[in-house]
This record gives sequence, C-alpha cells and structure tokens, in this order.
Amino acid sequence: MKLRSEEAKARLDKGEKIILLDVRTQEEYDEKRIPNSILIPVEGIDKDAPAQLTDKNATVFVYCRSGNKSAIAAEVLTAMGYTQVNDIGGIDDWPYETESGK
Repeated sequence: MKLRSEEAKARLDKGEKIILLDVRTQEEYDEKRIPNSILIPVEGIDKDAPAQLTDKNATVFVYCRSGNKSAIAAEVLTAMGYTQVNDIGGIDDWPYETESGK
C-alpha cells in the first residue's frame, strides 16, 4: 500500500508501533534518514528481512531516496508474507525531521 508523507507522519505521531525501514545503501542511510528507522538495503531484503523483521504482521513503513527502491522492497516483503507493508516513498519528499550520522 502506498502512503503519503502526511498520513505516514500522522500515524507515527499517534504512537502506533511502526517499523520504519530504509532500503537504501549504508552510505545514504548514514548521510540522512528518518529518525528511528532501520536499514536493510533493497538488494538483500529477501535474505536479510527475516532476521530483522521477525513479526510478519507488524506494520512496516518502507522508504528509499526517490520511491523506486521502496516500491520494489514493498513488493518483495509482501510476497514474503508480510501483511502490513506500506510504501511511504522517498526521503527526498519527506518534509519532516531527519537525522544523520552513524
């Protein structure tokens, strides 16, 4: 499911238990990310997701830089049996708080 930034932010602000998943590279993640997100690069999502995303019914918000990789990752996760995957697009379009650093 595709979510607009405004809707994603509203749900995050309500305190819902949501996993923020960044699917870019480590370098991009270190440079700028949404606070409290975790990194699983899209290239390895099929093999790395099960170890980090153990609850297939958890709500997951997926994002990347522009929205292309997040769409791919959302499809892969859904095909793997994750039931609450939401594509929130690219961080380039995220008008809210971000952070940087390792």
